[in-house]
Amino acid sequence: MALLTRPTVSRIHRRQILKAGAAALGAAPVFRLRPTTARQLGEKLRVAAVGVANKGGDDLHHVAASPNVRVVALCDVDSTFLDRAAQQYPAARKFADYRKMLDQASQEFDAVIVGTPDHMHGSIAIAAMSLGKHVYVEKPLAHNLAELRRMATLAEDNRLTTQMGTQIHSHETYRTAVEMIRQGTIGKVREAHAWVGSRLPLLAASRPDKADPVPASLDWDLWQGVAPQRPYVDGLYHPFHWRMWRDYGGGILGDMGCHIFDPIFSALQLGPPLSVESAGPVHPHDTFAPDGDVTLTFASTPYTSGELTLRWTHGTAKPRAELAQLPPGASLPDGGSFVVGERGVMVLPHWAMPSFYRDGAPLEVDLTSAGSVDHYVQWADACRGEGQTSTPFSYAAKVTEAVLVGVVAGGLPPQRLAWDSANLRFDSSEANALVKRRYREGWRPSGV
Repeated sequence: MALLTRPTVSRIHRRQILKAGAAALGAAPVFRLRPTTARQLGEKLRVAAVGVANKGGDDLHHVAASPNVRVVALCDVDSTFLDRAAQQYPAARKFADYRKMLDQASQEFDAVIVGTPDHMHGSIAIAAMSLGKHVYVEKPLAHNLAELRRMATLAEDNRLTTQMGTQIHSHETYRTAVEMIRQGTIGKVREAHAWVGSRLPLLAASRPDKADPVPASLDWDLWQGVAPQRPYVDGLYHPFHWRMWRDYGGGILGDMGCHIFDPIFSALQLGPPLSVESAGPVHPHDTFAPDGDVTLTFASTPYTSGELTLRWTHGTAKPRAELAQLPPGASLPDGGSFVVGERGVMVLPHWAMPSFYRDGAPLEVDLTSAGSVDHYVQWADACRGEGQTSTPFSYAAKVTEAVLVGVVAGGLPPQRLAWDSANLRFDSSEANALVKRRYREGWRPSGV
């Protein structure tokens, strides 16, 4: 009979793991878990969720729809959202602080969904994985490159089941595009372009010099978490506009890059970028510019004709339609990607099937749908020993790394930066300062 393998902590108390982040300024201890077969496959996966509003709540809803899942714990810093989720899952224990949830209830669940703002992804996932929990983490996996590397290492060393929340990866549109490239429909690929037409509203070039009363439902200190302590300003950060502030989000590239880079990475089997070049504009000090333009360079793979360039743009800096070899008068979709191969171009709108062109005319291809897979159930089943995930951290960390390298470059004056992935270093001290964040006292994740 198949068994659910659930790693358990050997000779390490969970409080040691949760406090490790504040313990040392030097190298943090590496906690290794030994896997043990703990529960029968026929039993339900016990799930805890951290961040149960908006996208986090949507993730929880879809995972919980599996008949093989039982929701046992809910955590959110805003009691309005927490209470709303508790109405759907009345048997689940409620927490405001994920650290207390892991300390007090970790023996009650096997896996954790992380659906918070970006700046808390790494800390929560690292703490959960250090306790042997499988994790489903929304994109991007982490807010900075140091946390990302720690997450990938923990997932591999502790043999955990992981999934990044890029649900479109499992949709027929992206799956079909990947298969078409791998089949050689347009030959080997020499360049790629990815973009979205969206522009984040620049609410303020700098933080307003004021403080509003914190809503009674919100624990503002817990919401800030790893980030610097700042006054609460109504509507400026919580619950949505945090994406445009560098303390908490990654701008448009951080928000959409993992989605739109995904089919390019999956089809071409790209590794980490070798370099990145930003064309500006420079971000305001604390926020992100409404427009962006960065180009990443990757080593060749069996699916490319040599080194590959991937240009990302958002806002007004949209790629030129003629680069996609479109018919006269045709235009590119508002968001998506295209890859240029030896024998044509594949254009992939975000959430639509791919189309193919060569020299200004449609390219006739045998387009057969690869079908869709339930991204959420796939993770839940894999946690129980049934199958594998399609965006495990071994893959998803590569996509996220490229996104975060682009975010770093976009925050600096236009320049070309070499990136040494193995050592997590740029050839610029200014860029290296952005590889890891400064943590509030007591909030530094273990091993970062």
